[in-house]
Amino acid sequence: MPYETVGGGFELASRTGHAEAVLRSMADQRSFFVPAERVTDLDSLSQRVRRRSDMPAAPVHTLRAALAIDGSRMPAHVRDGLPSVVYGFAQAAAAYLDLQALENQRAVRFVDPVVLEGAVNRALVSLDLPCAGAYEREGVDIKRSWREAVDRIFRTKRVEVNNLNLTLLDLLCLLYGAPGVPATSIEIDCQNTDCKQTRIAVPAAVAAAPIGFPCPACDHPVFPTDILGIHDEVVEEGTNETSLGRLMSVVELLVLVGLVTLLWRQHRADLLPETLFIVDGPLAVMGPPAPLRYRALRYFQAMGGGPAGHMPYIVGVEKTGPIVDFARRLLQHDVLAPGELLVCDARVIGQIYNTDNALGYGKETYWGRKFIYRTADGRVLVPTFVPPAGRPYDRDGGLPDPSSYPQMAAILDVFDRTGSSMYQDGIIPTALAHGSAAFPIGVGTDVLKLVARRKLGLDDAPRHARP
Repeated sequence: MPYETVGGGFELASRTGHAEAVLRSMADQRSFFVPAERVTDLDSLSQRVRRRSDMPAAPVHTLRAALAIDGSRMPAHVRDGLPSVVYGFAQAAAAYLDLQALENQRAVRFVDPVVLEGAVNRALVSLDLPCAGAYEREGVDIKRSWREAVDRIFRTKRVEVNNLNLTLLDLLCLLYGAPGVPATSIEIDCQNTDCKQTRIAVPAAVAAAPIGFPCPACDHPVFPTDILGIHDEVVEEGTNETSLGRLMSVVELLVLVGLVTLLWRQHRADLLPETLFIVDGPLAVMGPPAPLRYRALRYFQAMGGGPAGHMPYIVGVEKTGPIVDFARRLLQHDVLAPGELLVCDARVIGQIYNTDNALGYGKETYWGRKFIYRTADGRVLVPTFVPPAGRPYDRDGGLPDPSSYPQMAAILDVFDRTGSSMYQDGIIPTALAHGSAAFPIGVGTDVLKLVARRKLGLDDAPRHARP
Protein backbone atom coordinates (compact mmCIF):
# COMPACT_ATOMS: atom_id res chain seq x y z
CA MET A 1 0.00 0.00 0.00
CA PRO A 2 1.27 3.56 -0.66
CA TYR A 3 1.65 4.53 3.03
CA GLU A 4 5.26 4.46 4.24
CA THR A 5 5.89 3.18 7.76
CA VAL A 6 8.41 4.53 10.29
CA GLY A 7 10.68 1.61 9.41
CA GLY A 8 10.99 2.78 5.82
CA GLY A 9 8.81 0.10 4.28
CA PHE A 10 5.24 0.22 3.04
CA GLU A 11 2.10 -0.60 5.00
CA LEU A 12 0.77 -4.10 4.45
CA ALA A 13 -2.93 -4.80 4.06
CA SER A 14 -4.61 -6.84 6.76
CA ARG A 15 -4.73 -10.54 5.90
CA THR A 16 -8.34 -10.67 7.11
CA GLY A 17 -9.48 -7.26 5.90
CA HIS A 18 -11.23 -8.82 2.90
CA ALA A 19 -13.35 -11.16 5.01
CA GLU A 20 -16.37 -8.86 5.36
CA ALA A 21 -16.39 -8.05 1.65
CA VAL A 22 -16.27 -11.76 0.78
CA LEU A 23 -19.08 -12.63 3.19
CA ARG A 24 -21.28 -9.85 1.84
CA SER A 25 -20.61 -10.98 -1.71
CA MET A 26 -21.50 -14.58 -0.84
CA ALA A 27 -24.72 -13.43 0.87
CA ASP A 28 -25.71 -11.38 -2.18
CA GLN A 29 -25.49 -14.52 -4.32
CA ARG A 30 -27.69 -16.58 -2.01
CA SER A 31 -31.41 -16.74 -2.53
CA PHE A 32 -33.46 -16.10 0.62
CA PHE A 33 -36.57 -14.16 1.50
CA VAL A 34 -36.39 -10.95 3.55
CA PRO A 35 -39.89 -9.48 4.14
CA ALA A 36 -38.55 -6.02 5.00
CA GLU A 37 -36.92 -5.80 1.56
CA ARG A 38 -40.12 -6.61 -0.32
CA VAL A 39 -42.93 -4.39 0.91
CA THR A 40 -45.92 -5.48 -1.15
CA ASP A 41 -49.68 -4.97 -1.19
CA LEU A 42 -49.33 -1.22 -0.69
CA ASP A 43 -53.05 -0.64 -1.20
CA SER A 44 -53.87 -2.97 1.69
CA LEU A 45 -51.32 -1.22 3.91
CA SER A 46 -52.75 2.20 3.04
CA GLN A 47 -56.19 1.04 4.21
CA ARG A 48 -54.71 0.38 7.65
CA VAL A 49 -53.30 3.88 8.08
CA ARG A 50 -54.93 6.19 10.64
CA ARG A 51 -54.23 9.88 11.16
CA ARG A 52 -53.49 11.05 14.66
CA SER A 53 -55.82 14.02 14.15
CA ASP A 54 -58.72 11.60 13.60
CA MET A 55 -58.20 9.79 16.92
CA PRO A 56 -60.29 10.58 20.00
CA ALA A 57 -59.17 13.69 21.86
CA ALA A 58 -56.78 13.33 24.77
CA PRO A 59 -58.29 12.72 28.23
CA VAL A 60 -58.89 15.54 30.68
CA HIS A 61 -55.36 15.39 32.04
CA THR A 62 -52.40 16.64 30.00
CA LEU A 63 -49.13 14.72 30.12
CA ARG A 64 -46.65 17.04 31.84
CA ALA A 65 -43.83 14.60 32.59
CA ALA A 66 -42.17 11.56 31.09
CA LEU A 67 -40.34 8.85 33.00
CA ALA A 68 -38.22 6.54 30.84
CA ILE A 69 -36.64 3.24 31.87
CA ASP A 70 -33.73 1.54 30.16
CA GLY A 71 -31.29 -1.22 31.03
CA SER A 72 -27.93 -2.54 29.92
CA ARG A 73 -25.75 -5.53 30.65
CA MET A 74 -22.11 -6.49 30.24
CA PRO A 75 -20.45 -9.89 30.67
CA ALA A 76 -16.76 -9.44 31.49
CA HIS A 77 -13.92 -11.93 30.98
CA VAL A 78 -11.97 -11.23 34.13
CA ARG A 79 -8.99 -13.57 34.15
CA ASP A 80 -6.16 -13.77 31.63
CA GLY A 81 -5.68 -17.35 30.52
CA LEU A 82 -9.14 -18.35 31.80
CA PRO A 83 -11.56 -17.21 29.10
CA SER A 84 -14.32 -19.40 30.55
CA VAL A 85 -14.58 -17.23 33.67
CA VAL A 86 -17.30 -14.66 33.04
CA TYR A 87 -18.69 -12.16 35.52
CA GLY A 88 -21.86 -10.28 34.66
CA PHE A 89 -23.01 -6.74 35.36
CA ALA A 90 -26.47 -5.36 34.66
CA GLN A 91 -28.31 -2.19 35.57
CA ALA A 92 -31.60 -0.45 34.99
CA ALA A 93 -31.96 3.33 35.03
CA ALA A 94 -34.94 5.65 35.19
CA ALA A 95 -34.91 9.26 34.01
CA TYR A 96 -37.73 11.66 34.92
CA LEU A 97 -38.18 14.62 32.55
CA ASP A 98 -40.33 17.70 33.20
CA LEU A 99 -41.97 18.22 29.81
CA GLN A 100 -43.11 21.72 30.74
CA ALA A 101 -39.51 22.85 31.28
CA LEU A 102 -38.61 21.32 27.92
CA GLU A 103 -41.46 23.21 26.23
CA ASN A 104 -40.40 26.48 27.84
CA GLN A 105 -36.91 26.11 26.44
CA ARG A 106 -38.29 25.79 22.92
CA ALA A 107 -39.62 29.33 23.19
CA VAL A 108 -36.27 30.97 24.01
CA ARG A 109 -33.49 31.81 21.61
CA PHE A 110 -30.69 30.03 23.49
CA VAL A 111 -31.37 26.82 25.39
CA ASP A 112 -30.24 26.95 29.01
CA PRO A 113 -28.52 23.63 29.81
CA VAL A 114 -28.82 24.29 33.55
CA VAL A 115 -32.60 24.51 33.26
CA LEU A 116 -32.76 21.29 31.25
CA GLU A 117 -30.49 19.47 33.70
CA GLY A 118 -32.69 20.64 36.55
CA ALA A 119 -35.71 19.21 34.75
CA VAL A 120 -34.24 15.69 34.88
CA ASN A 121 -34.07 13.34 37.87
CA ARG A 122 -32.37 9.96 37.65
CA ALA A 123 -32.36 6.68 39.58
CA LEU A 124 -30.27 3.54 39.06
CA VAL A 125 -30.41 -0.10 40.15
CA SER A 126 -27.24 -2.10 39.49
CA LEU A 127 -26.44 -5.75 40.09
CA ASP A 128 -23.72 -8.30 39.46
CA LEU A 129 -23.22 -12.05 39.65
CA PRO A 130 -20.88 -14.81 38.42
CA CYS A 131 -22.18 -15.94 35.02
CA ALA A 132 -19.95 -18.84 33.94
CA GLY A 133 -16.82 -20.58 35.12
CA ALA A 134 -17.38 -19.04 38.56
CA TYR A 135 -19.97 -19.83 41.24
CA GLU A 136 -21.69 -18.29 44.23
CA ARG A 137 -19.99 -20.86 46.47
CA GLU A 138 -18.15 -24.17 46.37
CA GLY A 139 -20.08 -27.37 45.76
CA VAL A 140 -22.93 -26.15 43.54
CA ASP A 141 -23.41 -26.42 39.79
CA ILE A 142 -24.04 -23.44 37.54
CA LYS A 143 -27.85 -23.66 37.69
CA ARG A 144 -27.89 -23.77 41.49
CA SER A 145 -25.36 -20.92 41.56
CA TRP A 146 -27.63 -18.77 39.41
CA ARG A 147 -30.68 -19.63 41.54
CA GLU A 148 -28.88 -18.53 44.69
CA ALA A 149 -27.45 -15.43 43.00
CA VAL A 150 -30.86 -14.28 41.75
CA ASP A 151 -32.35 -14.85 45.21
CA ARG A 152 -29.52 -12.79 46.76
CA ILE A 153 -29.96 -9.98 44.27
CA PHE A 154 -33.72 -9.77 44.71
CA ARG A 155 -33.38 -9.62 48.51
CA THR A 156 -30.61 -6.99 48.64
CA LYS A 157 -31.21 -4.67 45.69
CA ARG A 158 -33.74 -1.93 46.32
CA VAL A 159 -35.64 0.62 44.29
CA GLU A 160 -35.24 3.75 46.38
CA VAL A 161 -37.00 6.88 45.12
CA ASN A 162 -38.52 9.46 47.47
CA ASN A 163 -40.79 7.47 49.81
CA LEU A 164 -40.40 4.25 47.86
CA ASN A 165 -37.96 1.77 49.40
CA LEU A 166 -38.74 -1.76 48.21
CA THR A 167 -36.54 -4.70 47.32
CA LEU A 168 -36.86 -6.39 43.95
CA LEU A 169 -38.47 -9.31 45.79
CA ASP A 170 -41.07 -6.94 47.27
CA LEU A 171 -41.88 -5.70 43.77
CA LEU A 172 -42.11 -9.26 42.44
CA CYS A 173 -44.65 -10.04 45.17
CA LEU A 174 -46.63 -6.97 44.10
CA LEU A 175 -46.85 -8.37 40.57
CA TYR A 176 -48.13 -11.66 41.96
CA GLY A 177 -50.60 -9.80 44.14
CA ALA A 178 -52.45 -6.58 43.34
CA PRO A 179 -51.72 -2.84 43.58
CA GLY A 180 -51.16 -2.14 47.25
CA VAL A 181 -51.65 -5.82 48.21
CA PRO A 182 -48.47 -7.89 47.63
CA ALA A 183 -48.67 -11.67 47.55
CA THR A 184 -47.40 -13.36 50.71
CA SER A 185 -46.34 -16.51 48.85
CA ILE A 186 -45.65 -17.68 45.30
CA GLU A 187 -46.47 -21.13 43.97
CA ILE A 188 -43.41 -22.84 42.47
CA ASP A 189 -42.59 -26.34 41.25
CA CYS A 190 -39.70 -28.14 42.89
CA GLN A 191 -36.46 -27.53 40.99
CA ASN A 192 -35.07 -30.98 41.78
CA THR A 193 -35.24 -32.92 38.49
CA ASP A 194 -35.90 -36.15 40.40
CA CYS A 195 -38.87 -34.70 42.27
CA LYS A 196 -42.37 -34.27 40.82
CA GLN A 197 -43.74 -31.96 43.51
CA THR A 198 -45.61 -29.00 41.98
CA ARG A 199 -47.26 -25.77 43.13
CA ILE A 200 -45.32 -25.38 46.37
CA ALA A 201 -46.50 -22.25 48.19
CA VAL A 202 -43.16 -20.61 48.95
CA PRO A 203 -43.51 -17.74 51.48
CA ALA A 204 -42.00 -14.44 50.42
CA ALA A 205 -40.39 -14.16 53.87
CA VAL A 206 -38.65 -17.54 53.57
CA ALA A 207 -35.00 -17.80 54.57
CA ALA A 208 -32.48 -16.52 52.05
CA ALA A 209 -30.33 -18.78 49.88
CA PRO A 210 -28.85 -21.32 50.28
CA ILE A 211 -31.43 -22.39 52.91
CA GLY A 212 -34.61 -21.37 51.10
CA PHE A 213 -37.91 -23.22 51.60
CA PRO A 214 -37.66 -27.05 51.84
CA CYS A 215 -39.70 -28.97 49.31
CA PRO A 216 -42.28 -31.04 51.27
CA ALA A 217 -41.42 -34.10 49.18
CA CYS A 218 -37.62 -34.06 48.91
CA ASP A 219 -36.34 -31.18 51.13
CA HIS A 220 -34.65 -29.59 48.12
CA PRO A 221 -34.52 -25.81 48.76
CA VAL A 222 -36.91 -23.67 46.73
CA PHE A 223 -36.63 -19.88 46.39
CA PRO A 224 -39.37 -17.38 45.49
CA THR A 225 -37.29 -16.17 42.52
CA ASP A 226 -37.32 -19.67 41.01
CA ILE A 227 -40.67 -18.64 39.50
CA LEU A 228 -38.71 -16.57 36.96
CA GLY A 229 -37.03 -19.66 35.51
CA ILE A 230 -33.94 -17.66 34.51
CA HIS A 231 -31.67 -20.54 35.51
CA ASP A 232 -33.41 -22.86 33.01
CA GLU A 233 -31.33 -21.43 30.14
CA VAL A 234 -28.02 -21.45 32.01
CA VAL A 235 -25.30 -23.80 30.73
CA GLU A 236 -21.95 -24.86 32.15
CA GLU A 237 -20.02 -23.85 29.04
CA GLY A 238 -20.67 -20.43 27.54
CA THR A 239 -21.04 -16.83 28.70
CA ASN A 240 -24.73 -17.14 29.68
CA GLU A 241 -25.23 -13.62 28.36
CA THR A 242 -28.77 -14.55 27.30
CA SER A 243 -29.70 -15.35 30.91
CA LEU A 244 -28.08 -12.10 32.02
CA GLY A 245 -30.30 -10.31 29.50
CA ARG A 246 -33.40 -12.09 30.85
CA LEU A 247 -32.50 -10.96 34.36
CA MET A 248 -32.00 -7.38 33.19
CA SER A 249 -35.39 -7.28 31.44
CA VAL A 250 -37.13 -8.55 34.59
CA VAL A 251 -35.40 -5.87 36.67
CA GLU A 252 -36.53 -3.22 34.16
CA LEU A 253 -40.12 -4.40 34.56
CA LEU A 254 -39.87 -4.37 38.36
CA VAL A 255 -38.41 -0.85 38.34
CA LEU A 256 -41.43 0.19 36.26
CA VAL A 257 -43.74 -1.52 38.75
CA GLY A 258 -42.08 0.31 41.64
CA LEU A 259 -42.22 3.77 40.09
CA VAL A 260 -45.80 3.45 38.87
CA THR A 261 -46.85 2.09 42.26
CA LEU A 262 -45.20 5.05 44.00
CA LEU A 263 -47.37 7.53 42.10
CA TRP A 264 -50.43 5.30 42.35
CA ARG A 265 -50.15 5.22 46.15
CA GLN A 266 -49.42 8.89 46.73
CA HIS A 267 -50.60 10.89 43.69
CA ARG A 268 -53.10 8.78 41.77
CA ALA A 269 -55.44 11.77 41.28
CA ASP A 270 -52.87 14.31 40.04
CA LEU A 271 -49.30 13.22 39.12
CA LEU A 272 -50.08 9.70 37.93
CA PRO A 273 -52.48 10.73 35.11
CA GLU A 274 -50.02 13.47 34.09
CA THR A 275 -46.96 11.20 33.73
CA LEU A 276 -45.99 9.03 30.78
CA PHE A 277 -43.90 5.94 31.58
CA ILE A 278 -41.69 4.91 28.65
CA VAL A 279 -39.91 1.56 28.47
CA ASP A 280 -36.94 1.47 26.12
CA GLY A 281 -37.96 -1.63 24.16
CA PRO A 282 -41.22 -3.47 23.54
CA LEU A 283 -43.65 -4.22 26.35
CA ALA A 284 -42.76 -7.89 26.38
CA VAL A 285 -41.11 -10.54 28.52
CA MET A 286 -39.14 -13.16 26.61
CA GLY A 287 -37.89 -16.60 27.53
CA PRO A 288 -38.65 -18.46 30.79
CA PRO A 289 -39.86 -15.31 32.66
CA ALA A 290 -42.54 -14.76 29.96
CA PRO A 291 -45.47 -15.57 32.32
CA LEU A 292 -44.75 -12.21 33.96
CA ARG A 293 -46.28 -10.49 30.93
CA TYR A 294 -49.79 -11.47 32.05
CA ARG A 295 -49.03 -10.41 35.61
CA ALA A 296 -47.83 -7.01 34.39
CA LEU A 297 -50.90 -6.48 32.19
CA ARG A 298 -53.30 -7.43 34.98
CA TYR A 299 -51.44 -5.32 37.55
CA PHE A 300 -51.49 -2.08 35.56
CA GLN A 301 -55.04 -2.57 34.33
CA ALA A 302 -56.16 -3.00 37.94
CA MET A 303 -54.91 0.52 38.70
CA GLY A 304 -57.58 1.91 36.39
CA GLY A 305 -60.45 0.40 38.31
CA GLY A 306 -62.27 1.77 41.33
CA PRO A 307 -62.84 5.34 42.56
CA ALA A 308 -60.31 7.91 41.32
CA GLY A 309 -58.54 5.13 39.46
CA HIS A 310 -56.42 6.06 36.47
CA MET A 311 -54.86 3.50 34.17
CA PRO A 312 -51.23 4.67 34.04
CA TYR A 313 -49.87 5.93 30.74
CA ILE A 314 -47.34 3.25 29.73
CA VAL A 315 -45.70 2.73 26.35
CA GLY A 316 -42.75 0.77 25.01
CA VAL A 317 -40.57 1.97 22.14
CA GLU A 318 -38.84 -0.68 20.05
CA LYS A 319 -35.56 0.30 18.37
CA THR A 320 -34.49 -2.89 16.57
CA GLY A 321 -36.04 -5.95 15.02
CA PRO A 322 -37.96 -6.99 11.89
CA ILE A 323 -40.86 -4.60 12.46
CA VAL A 324 -38.47 -1.65 12.85
CA ASP A 325 -36.76 -2.55 9.56
CA PHE A 326 -40.17 -2.89 7.94
CA ALA A 327 -41.26 0.49 9.34
CA ARG A 328 -38.26 2.28 7.88
CA ARG A 329 -38.79 0.57 4.54
CA LEU A 330 -42.33 1.96 4.44
CA LEU A 331 -40.93 5.46 4.05
CA GLN A 332 -39.46 4.53 0.67
CA HIS A 333 -42.96 3.68 -0.54
CA ASP A 334 -44.68 6.77 0.92
CA VAL A 335 -47.06 4.59 2.92
CA LEU A 336 -46.86 6.74 6.05
CA ALA A 337 -46.96 10.54 6.11
CA PRO A 338 -46.03 12.58 9.21
CA GLY A 339 -48.72 12.23 11.86
CA GLU A 340 -49.96 8.86 10.60
CA LEU A 341 -50.18 5.48 12.32
CA LEU A 342 -50.15 2.00 10.77
CA VAL A 343 -52.41 -0.60 12.39
CA CYS A 344 -50.48 -3.88 12.64
CA ASP A 345 -53.27 -6.43 12.48
CA ALA A 346 -52.88 -10.11 11.60
CA ARG A 347 -52.40 -9.42 7.88
CA VAL A 348 -49.56 -6.94 8.47
CA ILE A 349 -47.98 -9.21 11.09
CA GLY A 350 -48.08 -12.12 8.67
CA GLN A 351 -46.30 -10.00 6.07
CA ILE A 352 -43.62 -8.77 8.45
CA TYR A 353 -42.84 -12.06 10.18
CA ASN A 354 -43.57 -14.43 7.30
CA THR A 355 -45.81 -16.56 9.52
CA ASP A 356 -48.97 -18.57 8.88
CA ASN A 357 -50.10 -18.09 12.49
CA ALA A 358 -50.35 -14.31 12.60
CA LEU A 359 -53.48 -14.40 14.76
CA GLY A 360 -51.54 -15.99 17.62
CA TYR A 361 -48.49 -13.74 17.33
CA GLY A 362 -47.36 -12.16 20.61
CA LYS A 363 -49.87 -13.84 22.90
CA GLU A 364 -47.14 -15.63 24.88
CA THR A 365 -44.74 -12.72 25.31
CA TYR A 366 -46.32 -9.26 24.81
CA TRP A 367 -48.40 -7.24 27.25
CA GLY A 368 -48.68 -4.29 24.84
CA ARG A 369 -49.75 -3.98 21.19
CA LYS A 370 -47.40 -2.87 18.41
CA PHE A 371 -48.13 -0.04 16.00
CA ILE A 372 -45.98 1.96 13.58
CA TYR A 373 -46.07 5.75 13.91
CA ARG A 374 -44.41 8.54 11.94
CA THR A 375 -43.97 11.67 14.03
CA ALA A 376 -44.66 15.21 12.86
CA ASP A 377 -40.93 15.75 12.19
CA GLY A 378 -40.61 12.51 10.17
CA ARG A 379 -39.17 10.07 12.72
CA VAL A 380 -40.47 6.49 12.60
CA LEU A 381 -41.29 4.76 15.88
CA VAL A 382 -42.61 1.32 16.80
CA PRO A 383 -44.52 1.85 20.07
CA THR A 384 -46.44 -0.78 22.06
CA PHE A 385 -49.57 0.41 23.89
CA VAL A 386 -51.43 -1.12 26.83
CA PRO A 387 -55.22 -1.54 26.59
CA PRO A 388 -57.23 -0.58 29.71
CA ALA A 389 -59.13 -3.87 29.36
CA GLY A 390 -58.58 -7.15 27.50
CA ARG A 391 -55.40 -8.63 26.05
CA PRO A 392 -53.49 -6.91 23.26
CA TYR A 393 -52.70 -10.29 21.66
CA ASP A 394 -54.54 -13.57 21.93
CA ARG A 395 -55.25 -16.58 19.73
CA ASP A 396 -58.08 -14.68 18.02
CA GLY A 397 -55.94 -11.72 16.96
CA GLY A 398 -56.17 -9.59 20.09
CA LEU A 399 -57.01 -5.87 19.98
CA PRO A 400 -55.50 -4.35 16.81
CA ASP A 401 -57.84 -1.33 16.49
CA PRO A 402 -56.63 2.00 17.92
CA SER A 403 -60.07 2.52 19.53
CA SER A 404 -59.05 -0.05 22.15
CA TYR A 405 -56.29 2.31 23.32
CA PRO A 406 -57.91 5.57 24.47
CA GLN A 407 -54.56 6.90 25.76
CA MET A 408 -52.90 6.61 22.36
CA ALA A 409 -53.46 10.19 21.15
CA ALA A 410 -51.92 11.74 24.27
CA ILE A 411 -48.87 9.44 24.05
CA LEU A 412 -48.32 10.19 20.37
CA ASP A 413 -48.44 13.88 21.25
CA VAL A 414 -45.47 13.36 23.61
CA PHE A 415 -43.57 11.59 20.82
CA ASP A 416 -44.11 14.60 18.59
CA ARG A 417 -42.90 16.98 21.31
CA THR A 418 -39.74 15.16 22.39
CA GLY A 419 -37.78 14.31 19.26
CA SER A 420 -34.06 13.66 19.78
CA SER A 421 -31.22 13.80 17.26
CA MET A 422 -28.89 11.79 19.52
CA TYR A 423 -30.10 8.49 18.02
CA GLN A 424 -31.91 7.48 14.88
CA ASP A 425 -35.64 7.95 15.43
CA GLY A 426 -34.91 8.76 19.06
CA ILE A 427 -36.94 10.54 21.73
CA ILE A 428 -35.43 12.62 24.51
CA PRO A 429 -36.67 10.68 27.60
CA THR A 430 -35.30 7.33 26.40
CA ALA A 431 -32.04 8.99 25.35
CA LEU A 432 -31.66 10.31 28.90
CA ALA A 433 -32.41 6.88 30.42
CA HIS A 434 -30.00 5.20 28.02
CA GLY A 435 -27.26 7.65 28.98
CA SER A 436 -27.73 6.72 32.64
CA ALA A 437 -27.96 2.95 32.11
CA ALA A 438 -25.26 2.37 29.49
CA PHE A 439 -21.93 0.95 30.62
CA PRO A 440 -19.04 3.17 29.43
CA ILE A 441 -16.52 1.61 27.08
CA GLY A 442 -12.76 1.86 27.51
CA VAL A 443 -11.87 2.89 31.05
CA GLY A 444 -15.34 1.95 32.30
CA THR A 445 -14.93 -1.61 31.04
CA ASP A 446 -11.54 -1.91 32.74
CA VAL A 447 -13.04 -0.75 36.02
CA LEU A 448 -15.77 -3.42 35.79
CA LYS A 449 -13.13 -6.07 35.24
CA LEU A 450 -11.22 -4.92 38.33
CA VAL A 451 -14.42 -5.03 40.38
CA ALA A 452 -15.21 -8.52 39.12
CA ARG A 453 -11.72 -9.78 39.96
CA ARG A 454 -12.06 -8.43 43.49
CA LYS A 455 -15.48 -10.08 43.96
CA LEU A 456 -14.18 -13.41 42.64
CA GLY A 457 -11.00 -13.21 44.72
CA LEU A 458 -8.78 -13.31 41.64
CA ASP A 459 -6.85 -10.09 42.14
CA ASP A 460 -4.43 -11.69 44.60
CA ALA A 461 -4.05 -14.96 42.67
CA PRO A 462 -0.42 -15.87 41.91
CA ARG A 463 0.79 -15.22 38.39
CA HIS A 464 3.26 -17.44 36.60
CA ALA A 465 6.36 -15.64 35.45
CA ARG A 466 7.22 -15.85 31.80
CA PRO A 467 10.31 -17.89 30.95
